[in-house]
Amino acid sequence: MSTEKPPTGSTIARTRSDQLLESLAAAFKSSSSSHGSMDIANGLTAGGTLSRKSSRRLSAASPGRSYGGGGGSHIRKARSGQLMRVEADEVSNGAALSRASSASLGLSFSFTGFSMPPEEISDSKPFSDDEMIHEDIEAGNKQPKFQAEPTLPIYLKFSDITYKVVIKGITSSEEKEILNGINGSVVPGEVLALMGPSGSGKTTLLSLLGGRLPQPCVGGSVTYNDKPYSKFLKSKIGFVTQDDVLFPHLTVKETLTYAARLRLPKSLTREQKEKRALEVIRELGLERCQDTMIGGSFVRGVSGGERKRVSIGNEIIINPSLLFLDEPTSGLDSTTALRTIQMLHDIAEAGKTVITTIHQPSSRLFHRFDKLILLGKGSLLYFGKASEAMVYFSSIGCSPLIAMNPAEFLLDLANGNINDISIPSELEDKVQVGNSGRETQDGKPSPAVVHEYLVEAYETRVAEEEKKKLMDPIPLDEEVKAKMMCPKRQWGASWWEQYSMLFCRGIKERRHDYFSWLRITQVISTAVILGLLWWQSDARTPRGLQDQAGLLFFIAVFWGFFPVFTAIFTFPQERAMLSKERAADMYRLSAYFLARTTSDLPLDMILPVLFLLVVYFMAGLRLSPDPFFLSMLTVFLCIVAAQGLGLAIGATLMDLKKATTLASVTVMTFMLAGGFFVKKVPVFISWIRYISFNYHTYKLLLKVQYQDLARSINGVRIDNGLTEVAALVAMIFGYRFLAYLSLRRMKIGT
Repeated sequence: MSTEKPPTGSTIARTRSDQLLESLAAAFKSSSSSHGSMDIANGLTAGGTLSRKSSRRLSAASPGRSYGGGGGSHIRKARSGQLMRVEADEVSNGAALSRASSASLGLSFSFTGFSMPPEEISDSKPFSDDEMIHEDIEAGNKQPKFQAEPTLPIYLKFSDITYKVVIKGITSSEEKEILNGINGSVVPGEVLALMGPSGSGKTTLLSLLGGRLPQPCVGGSVTYNDKPYSKFLKSKIGFVTQDDVLFPHLTVKETLTYAARLRLPKSLTREQKEKRALEVIRELGLERCQDTMIGGSFVRGVSGGERKRVSIGNEIIINPSLLFLDEPTSGLDSTTALRTIQMLHDIAEAGKTVITTIHQPSSRLFHRFDKLILLGKGSLLYFGKASEAMVYFSSIGCSPLIAMNPAEFLLDLANGNINDISIPSELEDKVQVGNSGRETQDGKPSPAVVHEYLVEAYETRVAEEEKKKLMDPIPLDEEVKAKMMCPKRQWGASWWEQYSMLFCRGIKERRHDYFSWLRITQVISTAVILGLLWWQSDARTPRGLQDQAGLLFFIAVFWGFFPVFTAIFTFPQERAMLSKERAADMYRLSAYFLARTTSDLPLDMILPVLFLLVVYFMAGLRLSPDPFFLSMLTVFLCIVAAQGLGLAIGATLMDLKKATTLASVTVMTFMLAGGFFVKKVPVFISWIRYISFNYHTYKLLLKVQYQDLARSINGVRIDNGLTEVAALVAMIFGYRFLAYLSLRRMKIGT
C-alpha cells in the first residue's frame, strides 16, 4: 500500500512556519526586545537564516519614503499585501518565509540590515485604493502634502439662485431659465461636487459662484462670509476652467513661474515667488516634465493629466481660499481622475473651500465628495452629504433594482430615466389615473413627470430645513469678516513689472511662430522672385525708372498686406487666455496691451531685414548706406502701422471670419487708392489715400530712391516726406488706441 507524499514545498513551508511560531513564542518570553529579536534570528535553522542580501531584498520590497523626506524607513500598509505573495521557488528559503510572516503579523524585527520603528509598523490591511491614490503613478513618486500656510477661511452660502438668458432670434427674443431656486453652502475643509446631466446648469452655477457671470443677471443671494462679492475676492479665488487655457510653447516651469511672479503678493521677492513655483511643481508631481513644453493641437507636449495638473497649479499657487474647478476629470483615465480628486481633498484639508463640477464619476470618485448638489434642468434635486444621497432617494421611493454606480443612478434620475429603478407609489398612481398625455408607451412615467416629482419631493422634505441652516451665523470674528470688504484690488506686481514679465513671456511664446520654416520660406522665396524679376534694373532710363517704381509699390503693398492678416488673429486667439488671466487680476489691461503690441516689434524687424537684403541688391537699387537704411525704416513704419490696423479690426470684431473679410476689403481699397493703379482718383473718394499706409509708404520709398532724379513719378509728387512720416506715426498710435478702447469696452475679465 503506497502513501502519497505531500508536496515538498508545502512540507517545508509548514516546517518553517512551525519553527517560526516556536521562535516567536520564545521571543515574547524574553526580557529584552533586542535580545529576543536576536534569539529569533539564531533560533532559525541554517536554511532559514536571513542573510544581508535577503534583507536588502526585503528592504527594497517595502520602500519607505516619508513625505518630509526624513531618513527613517516607512513601510506602508499597501506593502503588507504585496509581501504576502511569496514565489514558489522561494518557499524553501527561510528568508522569504520570514519576510512574508513578519509582514503578515505586523511585528517589528531587527534582522540584519533591516530595522523598522515600532510606531511605523503597519497592520495587515490589504492594498486599497485609498493608499494607491497617494502615489504619483506617472512620475513614480509620492505626492507631498499640499501647502498648509494660513489662508482666509471663506464660508460660501447661496440661496434661491436664479439665472436667465435672453436668446435673440430673427424676429423675436426668448428668455430661457438656466437656474431656478438653487440653495446650498460649503465650508472650509469640504469638497462640494456639482452633478447633473449635460445642460443642467452645472458650469453656469460654478461660474456664478466664482464671480465669473454678470451680477445683474443673477437672482437670489451669494455671500462669502456673509458678505457680497467684491473685487477683493479675485485674489482669494482660484478658478480652473474645463478647457486647459495655457500657452503651448511655454514649459511647465515657465508657466507656473510667470503665474507666481504676477499673482503672488508684492511683499514677496522674486526669489521667493520662483521658489513657490518650484514647490507647487513638487506638490503636483510635475518634476519629470517641468522643462517640457505644454503643447497643444499642433505642438507635442505634456500628457493630458499633466496639463490638467498645470492648470490646477496655476490657481493653487496663490494659496486660494476658494477653489473652483469645472470638470477636472474630463478626458482622464480612472486612475488619473482618482488622483486628481484626492488632490482636491488634500487641498481642502489645508483649510480651503473646494467646489467642482463632475459629469459622470466612478463609484470610487463619488464616495470621496463631502457634499453633493444634483441638478436637473436647472432645478435642485438634492443637496446634502454625498454619503446620504442614496438614503434620501430611497426614502422617496427611488432605489436601484440592480447593483450600480451611485453616480449612474443619480444621473438616470436627473434625466428622468427610471429603467432599473423602482417607481415611487405616487408616480404609479399618476400613471394608473390615466395621465396618458404625459406617460411613455411602456406604462412608465415620462421624464418630465419624474423631474417634477423629484423637484417637489426635495422642496417638501429637505429644502426648508436647508434654508434654515443657511441662516445660522458663521463662526468667524468680525475682523475676519471685515477683510472681505476691502475695496481695493491687490495687484501682485507693479505696472512696470507686469509689463516686463508679459513682454518677456510674449517673446518666448511667439518666437516659434515668427521663425517657423513656413514663414521664413514665404518671405525669402518672395524676395528671390522679386530680385530675379527686377534683376539689376537701371533707374537712369525712363523705362527702368518706371519698372523700379513698380517694385517699390509692390514692397509697400506686401509689407502692408502681410502684417495686417497676421495681427488680426492676435486678440481673437488670445481672448480665452486674456479673459482667464484678467478675471484672476493677474495684470492690468494697459500693461498687457502695451506688452502684447511691443513684444512683436523685435521679431518683426528680422524678416523685413532679410527680405530687403535680398531684394535691394538683386534689383540694383541705390547702393549707398543712407538710402538703404531709410528704405528699411520706411518699411518698418509701414509694418507697425499695418499691424495697428489688424489689431484694431481684430479687437473690435473678435470674430476671425468677420475680421478677415473686413481686412481684405480695407487693404484692397488702400492698395487701389495708393496712387499706382489710378493716376486721377475721383474727388469724392480721393480722401481714402490719406488714410492708406500703402500710399504714404510708396511716396516715402520714391523720395528715398529718386529725390535727385525726378520731382514726380507716375503722377505721385515727391516732396520732403515729413507729411508721410507724420501720417504713418499717427496711424501707428491711432489704430492701437482704437484697439485698446475696443478691448476696454468689452470689459474682458473685469
